[in-house]
Amino acid sequence: MKTVPIQLPSTVFSALRKNPEEFVQEMRIAAAVKWYELGDISQAKAAEIAGLTRAEFINALSRYRVDFMQYTPEELAEEMTNVD
Repeated sequence: MKTVPIQLPSTVFSALRKNPEEFVQEMRIAAAVKWYELGDISQAKAAEIAGLTRAEFINALSRYRVDFMQYTPEELAEEMTNVD
């Protein structure tokens, strides 16, 4: 695993009432959720970025009120044509 140093003002940790390690973990989850929501990354890659299992990531999506199924209108139309 690659470690990437990130500098944050010491005052930001109180925003979420978390210690630095918890804050960084929450940042990873929030970034992964948003990138997944935008369709930039797959659910599996998002879970990896967040440092969670797929099941844990799906729970995080719920916490952030993001649907676990992300389809474009075209993908949804295609799925609907394949329904038996």
